[in-house]
Amino acid sequence: MVLQIVIIAAVVLVVVLVVLLAALLGYAATRPGSFNIQRTASIKAQPEKIYPLVSDFHNWASWSPFEKLDPAMKKTHSGAANGKGAVYEWEGNGRAGKGRMEITETSPPSKLTIKLDFIKPFEGHNIAEFTMEARNDSTNVTWAMRGPNTYMLKVMGIFFSMDSMLGKEFEAGLANMKNIAEK
Repeated sequence: MVLQIVIIAAVVLVVVLVVLLAALLGYAATRPGSFNIQRTASIKAQPEKIYPLVSDFHNWASWSPFEKLDPAMKKTHSGAANGKGAVYEWEGNGRAGKGRMEITETSPPSKLTIKLDFIKPFEGHNIAEFTMEARNDSTNVTWAMRGPNTYMLKVMGIFFSMDSMLGKEFEAGLANMKNIAEK
């Protein structure tokens, strides 16, 4: 009798877990097919002073929070020295991962578009944009990233807010950029 109760309880538990997992995966499938993350900061400098910080990948080490994820990260620059056609590849620890950026469009000193390809730890193909809009003695700088919301990202998005996690990094990068440009 006790054995039968234990077996029935185990079967019920397995069925409940399967139903919950199916509901979770079904809910993930209904999530949006793309994402867009962006943050804006006001910097007391003209766009001409800020633009080179973004358009030359050699300058990213001075402000990008992602550069600090792995001090031993391997970095390779190729293509144009800066602006359209400049390429930056990196390979680092598990946090930094591996990827490639290429500047694909420029409108100095107001806009820059980057093709951003992540290889590790997860593959992803996104677009990053920096826009600089002059406002009297300041510039509103917007750092944005958009891309497809893969099924894996949809599932992860149930438990973690990509906007919050990456948004904090964008805010830190813009604050670093502000400190440099306002000196």
